[in-house]
Amino acid sequence: MSVFTRRTALRGFAAIAGASSFSFGSRAQGLKKVNMRLDWLYQGPNVGFMVAQAKGYYKEAGLDVDIGPGKGSGSTAQLVASKATQIGFVDGFVVGNSIAKGLDIKSIASIYRRNPSAIIVLAESDIKTPKELEGKSLAMATGSAQFHQWPAFAKGAGIDVGKVKLISLDPAGVTTALLNKQVPAIGGFAQGYVPSIEIRGKKEARIFWYADQGVTVVSNGIVVHNDFFKSDRSLLKDFVPPSIKGFLYARANPQEALEILKKYAETITPEISMREMEFSWKTWVTPATRGKPLGWAAPSDWQATVDVLKQYGGVTTPLEADQIYTNDLVPMGAEFIPPQEA
Repeated sequence: MSVFTRRTALRGFAAIAGASSFSFGSRAQGLKKVNMRLDWLYQGPNVGFMVAQAKGYYKEAGLDVDIGPGKGSGSTAQLVASKATQIGFVDGFVVGNSIAKGLDIKSIASIYRRNPSAIIVLAESDIKTPKELEGKSLAMATGSAQFHQWPAFAKGAGIDVGKVKLISLDPAGVTTALLNKQVPAIGGFAQGYVPSIEIRGKKEARIFWYADQGVTVVSNGIVVHNDFFKSDRSLLKDFVPPSIKGFLYARANPQEALEILKKYAETITPEISMREMEFSWKTWVTPATRGKPLGWAAPSDWQATVDVLKQYGGVTTPLEADQIYTNDLVPMGAEFIPPQEA
């Protein structure tokens, strides 16, 4: 069985990395040049940026944006902190942890406002509820956000963590282990694992979302260095609305979004990319952000993220929610409010 993994994605990384300078048409004159780095490869969940480029939203805002693939949120956070890239797309748990370690970065617009972490089992499994993980093995990547947040999930679900055997696997082997029934359950971002399980593995999955067990953690958003935030707020204020508009357009026109995505990454499997988009949409709205524009982050959600970082993420240095994010650059018009259903 051929299963898509992060390792196979990395093997193709070099081949598509050159597409980071991809643009539609020639470089426009008189536009402000901006470089940004995604969290991972060109995929369904981050397609909003490519759509904003293709539809001319950035150009209309006076920007010439170079969108490059990433190697994970941790790597992109480091690139932003070192000023090797101006803008990054980074997981909020990583942003908070990075700031606690001294990185001078900030989230200026939150896209995945609901925690995308989940425990995943096959639908044919006898594990029907999170509590039934007791007495079973659970595989996930050590050091991952899901690994750090697992005790919080277990507490919310009433699971005795001593009765669950945690197995550490390389991220590339997690999906394969579940499909080959080496383990009955895995932990990870649902949008990263479930589409491959369904499309390539031809299996249905059952998903236990961390968010449903009270683990409130803000995920991916637009991140910049604080120096850039202070020195060029006008540029960032021009960048954020077109980006959000790109995500909203992609949701309303997913087939067109896929065609745009294929211009950046020709080897995508459209069915998988579509499911990645669909799962990412489930992370757009939280109870605290209901009715608010995409990009706007709730103070309570970020405070809960800080609480999880301090209690389970190993953060011992002082860290306050307002160090991590701002809503100052988020457009508040009704046209930026996303569909409210998950």
